[in-house]
This record gives sequence, structure tokens and C-alpha cells, in this order.
Amino acid sequence: MIEQYVLDLQDIDETQVAVVGGKGAHLGGLSRIEGIRVPGGFCVTTDAFRRTIAEAPSIDDQLDRLSRLNPDDREAIRTLSAQIRRTIEGIAIPGDLAAAITHALARLGEQTAYAVRSSATAEDLPTASFAGQQDTYLNVVGPTAILQHVSRCWASLFTERAVTYRQRNGIDHRTVHMAVVVQQMVIPHASGILFTADPVTGNRKVATVDSGFGLGEALVSGLVNPDVFKVRDGEVVDKTIAAKQRAIHALPAGGTQEVAIAPQLQGQPALTDAQAVRLVQLGRRIEAHFGRPQDIEWCLVDGGFQIVQSRPITTLFPIPESGDQENHVYVSVGHGQMMTDPMKPLGFSMWQLTAMVPMHEAGGRLFVDVTRRLASPASRAGLLEAMGKGDPLIRHALETVLDRDGFVPSLPDAGPGGPPAGGVSAPIDTDPAVVAELIERSRASIAGLERDIRTKTGPALFDFLLEAFEEHKRVLSDPLSIKAIMAGMEATWWLNDKLQEWLGEKNVADTLTLSAPDNITSEMGLALLDVADVIRPKSEVVAFLQGVDGDDFLEELAKLAGGTEARDAIEAYLDRYGMRCVGEIDITRPRWRERPSTLVPVILDNVRNFEPGAAERRFEQGRQKAQKKEQDVLTRLRALPDGDRKADEVKGMIDRVRTFIGYREYPKYGIISRYFVYKQALLAEAERLVQADVLPEKEDAFYLTFQELHDAARSHQMDDQLIQRRKEAFRSYHALTPPRVLTSDGEALTGAYRRDDVPAGALIGVPVSAGTIEGRARVILDMAEADLEAGDILVTAFTDPSWSPLFVGIAGLVTEVGGLMTHGAVIAREYGLPAVVGVEHATRLIRDGQRIRVHGTDGYVEILS
Repeated sequence: MIEQYVLDLQDIDETQVAVVGGKGAHLGGLSRIEGIRVPGGFCVTTDAFRRTIAEAPSIDDQLDRLSRLNPDDREAIRTLSAQIRRTIEGIAIPGDLAAAITHALARLGEQTAYAVRSSATAEDLPTASFAGQQDTYLNVVGPTAILQHVSRCWASLFTERAVTYRQRNGIDHRTVHMAVVVQQMVIPHASGILFTADPVTGNRKVATVDSGFGLGEALVSGLVNPDVFKVRDGEVVDKTIAAKQRAIHALPAGGTQEVAIAPQLQGQPALTDAQAVRLVQLGRRIEAHFGRPQDIEWCLVDGGFQIVQSRPITTLFPIPESGDQENHVYVSVGHGQMMTDPMKPLGFSMWQLTAMVPMHEAGGRLFVDVTRRLASPASRAGLLEAMGKGDPLIRHALETVLDRDGFVPSLPDAGPGGPPAGGVSAPIDTDPAVVAELIERSRASIAGLERDIRTKTGPALFDFLLEAFEEHKRVLSDPLSIKAIMAGMEATWWLNDKLQEWLGEKNVADTLTLSAPDNITSEMGLALLDVADVIRPKSEVVAFLQGVDGDDFLEELAKLAGGTEARDAIEAYLDRYGMRCVGEIDITRPRWRERPSTLVPVILDNVRNFEPGAAERRFEQGRQKAQKKEQDVLTRLRALPDGDRKADEVKGMIDRVRTFIGYREYPKYGIISRYFVYKQALLAEAERLVQADVLPEKEDAFYLTFQELHDAARSHQMDDQLIQRRKEAFRSYHALTPPRVLTSDGEALTGAYRRDDVPAGALIGVPVSAGTIEGRARVILDMAEADLEAGDILVTAFTDPSWSPLFVGIAGLVTEVGGLMTHGAVIAREYGLPAVVGVEHATRLIRDGQRIRVHGTDGYVEILS
């Protein structure tokens, strides 16, 4: 292959990232769009970079040392990266390469001023912008200066910030190469940045123009505040004109300088409204060419616009595909399911196939389209009521959309999306036998699934699973099951409303539901205390568990004194609960049965923090506290006018809530139990595809949807690149924050609390479990890293049922996501833990180790130290 050292911008397009880097490829693409003016120039290619680096053999050793450094060792990175930069800048550019660059300059004009700009192969990509990671030099004049600045750009691949960014993002330094763009300088009247989607709200129909006088460096460096124009549908809908006191201008002999702007010009807009609208029209053309919203650097020269850069906006949350041009409103599934992390394709496609309503994927998360239900007044009221009980921020976000004239169409009440059929509201007797029967039905269905799936392989397995998903949905939609769940929740709401009205006391049901029977999730936390009781007296086992590293420790346990009994206790726990894990709605997440070491820190915390028999004592204390509260409430009610009737009604509701509220957790346990059976069968199938050289690795199956995996099992063919693209996309989704509500315009809405009853500076959330507690905050994002002492308050992003074993050892709970009836809230009430959920950014605003006070009755958190 002939090495190419210099390419004209006109000869480049966006497919050539490996040759000219992200910036160069985008500029080449831009220069080919009709009506878009790009200053002339050329690229010094990555071949030139590699050729020059080869002149310094010491770089290899330096890169080896760099790759071994910890990303947090700032001092070592600073020292070594400076050394690498000095080495690169010290290499003399080979003669033939220098000649190629000066020849290209001669064509454009040797004494013209140029911008010399770094263009790395891992920047300006859809999944990682790397903005500002490498260097740009403006107004460089003369061949000697150009060559010197090309070397500086190469060296800037190893600035401390660029090195740290790559290490944190798992990018190998050797795989990133540097090209350099050498482009004629334009001396602009004004310059700035155009975002073709609103970078704050995500709205794809609103473009934002930032503008200032002179060169754009003044805006980028933060020297001045820009004028800001918002443009929608060809008109300026909002603008802020800043006082622009400084600008950066080019000097005739090269370089730039900061200058003061004349006082009479400081308040003048840098663009007219008509120019801002014209610029956005150009931006829409560029956006259409690249196929996604763009962050565009522009210059205004002699009344016309020149484009000097365009890169994807990587922070926008993707929009679900609807297949039409109508307006849509989507609600996040993850916020209701307590799992806002991205899911792998097999995970979200399995959830879509087994869910009761259609779900749409975007950014690795699932959303439900609620447009039709919002459009009809009857179903709208019910939806807002249900959403408000689940998560008040979702309700507020939906109301914000409804306040926009015409975004949600109006439909007659009879349209689709009304209340579900099936007579769910028909009464159900307060009878514990109902719950026992439902649990038995679920167990029998799962046992049948385990029995029947054993013999299925290949395409027959997938056909069987599609039938199993129908049974899955049938069990979930069992009218008796839905009635039992609703009976428990409605009794809770009734008790809280009536007892506040009659006795003036908030959230009394929180105490009345302590240690309710048949709650599989709270039993799971207590059962791990029983495991700790088996292990606690066995000092050799405890010492061994403290050093566990890996998931094969159960076999080793049996070799220790008392180890067989300890192993059997853990195995029995895994037999009952091993299908659970954090983020369990994603079938691809490792289950406790697959990764039992996850439970070891929690078991050791229980060994350290509790006395023998704690599980039984804990349950009994809760039961007695609930009983005492019941007697207290009934006595106080009987003293009121019409007190006997009120007391009798409340007694009936207390019996009802205690009969049914525990069952609320069982259907999810049933779903996750079935999921583990599906997963084991699919992994066995993936292993067969590995043996047949269809898949490289078993877990690569997780990056295919169910249908794609089905196709691979049938055809024994696979697109290798597809799995690689999916892995890169999945990595990029981790950087995105899913909104509670998303519109088809791309607007991400988080909602707000409308409260004025909390102290200044307090963090507002949803009160879900009564009581006030003060203690040390433990900010924990990974259950496997839990290290809790008695009295600690757990602060985390979200808690699904798998976090319940931690709940037995804490004094209170704060989460960023959740509502009144989500799992964390239900279990917090079961255990009597004061809890506030839905606290936006709690894990960032509360620091690990701070003292906080959790007001579980009133729904706010105070930071005390």
C-alpha cells in the first residue's frame, strides 16, 4: 500500500477517519455538501504520524509504561505524558514528508495564515466526541512555523487530559493516531457555535446559536458570554444578547491577541435575527448529510457563513423510532422498574416480548408510548393519577407536555387506551387462601417450564420460548393476581387518607404493614441473616470468606472445618433466591447463582453487625409494632363521634392490607424465576453456536435481540461487525442519563417537585416510609462493594429487590429513582426504615460519610455535615 502523507480536503469524505481523523473526515464531508462553504486546506494523514513516530524507538517503551498506570494517578500520568510529548516534538520531520507538506502550502499560498488543528482517529465519533482533548493553533504563518505546529499537534495526542480520557474510556493509546488539518484562516466579523438540537432540553426542533465578535476562541475559552439565539421552524423564538467586552483577533505576522471591544458595540448583537435563521438553515443541511444532530463551528466573513467544523452532539438521548411524523410522548420503563442503566439487546428484546404493553427502545432503555392515553380526557386522568402515585416527577413532566398547546392531540373518550377490560375492580374477599393459591399457581407454572424446556435445542427452543412467553403473560395478567395486588395497594391508600383525616396522622399504613406475611422480597433479606447465623461461629470459614476472590469458592468451602454446613446454607439460599441480581429486568445481567461472590460482603456485614437469631427477632418486633399500632389506632377511633363504625371499617382495611400487601412482590419474583430458566437455555444454545463457529464467545449472544439470536440458530450465520457495533453502542449508552419523560421532538423532561414545606437547602423527594433518622450516609452504587455498619443510611441510584439483603443492616434509605409502590419503598416499609426516594442527583449531592437526616414522613433529606 502506498503511504499518503497529504490529502486535499476536497478529496476526503467521512469514511476516512482512519486516514485523516474525525475532524478531517468531517471537514472533508462538509466540503462536499452543496451550499456549504469550507475554508480551503489539506490534511497531514495518520501515515505521516506513524512514519514520524517510528523515528523514535523509545516511544514504545513509554507507551507500555503509560498503559500500566492507574487512571487516578494524576502525577504519574502528568510526568510520563509530558515526557512523550517532548520526545515527539524532538523528532525531526523526515525530508520527504516535510516536502509534501510545503508543496501543499505552496499551492494554497505560503504566506497565507493557517489554522493548524489536531484530528485524532478517536474523536468526533457518534459515541465519543473527545471535544477539547487535543490542540488547535490559530493564525500560523510560514512553512517553518507550520511544520513546528504539526509536530505540536502530534504531541497533543498525549496531553494529560487526552491520556486520562482514553484510560477512563478503555481506549488503547496505540490504537489512536493523529492526523493534522491545515486550513486557511478566515478573519471573521463574528463566529460561534450552532447546535442543531437544543443541547440542554434535547429538543431536535429547536436550534441554538451562540455568537460573539472576532474569532470563536473567545467563546470556547470562556473569555466572553455569547449571544444566544433559539430558532424553531424558521424563526427566532428566544434570544439573549450578552455584553461582549473582549474578542480575540488574528495578528498580521501570526498568532492572536485579546482586544477590548468599543463600549458602544458591546451590547450590539453579533448576528441579526435573519442571519441566525440563515445559519440554522445551513445547519439543517449539514445535519441531514451526517444523519444526526450536529455541533457546528462557524464564521461570518463578508456577510456569508463559512463552516470550520462539525461534530455529532453525543450528549442527546436518542428518540424511539415511531415510523410516523406524529407527536409522541414516552414514559421511562426503567424508572418504574428501578433499573435506569442501559440494557443489552437480548435484555430489552426479552422484556419487550414478555411485557404486557408495547415498549420502544432508545439508548438501551425502554419506554412506553402514552400519547393515546393522554389524548383522551378519561384515560388521561387515570394515567396522571397512577403516575403521580408511582413517581410525582413523571406526573409533573407529563403535565408540562400537556400544557403545551396542541402537542398532544385531543381524542374522544371512547378511543383506545381507556381502562383495561376484565373487571379488575370486582371485589375480592380478604382471605389469605387467595394469596396461597396464587403463589401455588406461579410455582406450578415455573416447574412446568423447567420440565418442558430441558429437551429443547436449536430453532425448536426458540419456537418453544415464544409459546412460553405467552404463558408468562397469561400468569402476569391473571385477573385474581391483579385484584390481589390492587387490594393491598388500595387498602394502603385508604388507610393513609382516612387516618390522616380522622386522627391527623400521616402515613400510618407504613407502621401497620410492618412484617406483613408472604413478602418474598423481605423474606430474602431476613434469610441471609439466617445464613450468617450458620457461618458466624465458624472462624475458619469467616476468615476464608474475607479473602474470597472469584466465584468458585463454594467448592473450596467444603474443605474447611464447618465448611460443608456453611456451603449448604449458601446453596440453599441460592436455590431459592439465586435468580436475582441488581438490574434483574435485564436477562443478561449475572445472577447470584452465576456470581455468588456478590453476596459475600453482605453475609460478612451480617456476621459482624448482628447477633444470632436476628431474623426471627426482627420479624417478630415488626409484627408486634404493627399490632400495637393497630390497637392504638382503633382505641383512638372509638373515642370519636361515630367511632365504632370508623374503627370497624379501619379494622377491615388493616386485615385487608396485611393479607395482600406482601403478595405485591411475588409476581416480580415469578418473572425473574422464569427469566433465569430462559437464560440458562439461551446460554446453552449460545455455547452450541460457539462450537459451530457462529459466535466468537457465548456472551456475545447478549448483543443480539431474541429474533437475531433465533435467526443465527436457524441459519448458522452471523454478521461479526454487528456484535462489535452493538458493544460500542452499549458502552456509549452508559454516558447517557435516561429522562423520565421523552417526546418525539427529543425533549427530555425530568419534572419538578412543587413543594414549599421543606427547609432551605433540603433535598426533596417522595416520602415512602415514615419516620426520621439521622446517621452516616453510605453512597453505594455497586452492591458487591457494600461495607455497612449498624446505623448507616444507604444512598444509591435505585434499588430493585436484589438490594433487600442490605436493608436489614441499615437505618434509612435515600434513592434517586422510585415512588410509593416501587420495590425499595415496599421493603423499606416492611422493615420500618425511614425512606425518601426520587431525590434527584442524591448520589452526587450527598457525599459518602456525611451525616444526614432522612425525613421519611415528609419526604426530604437534610445534609448535616
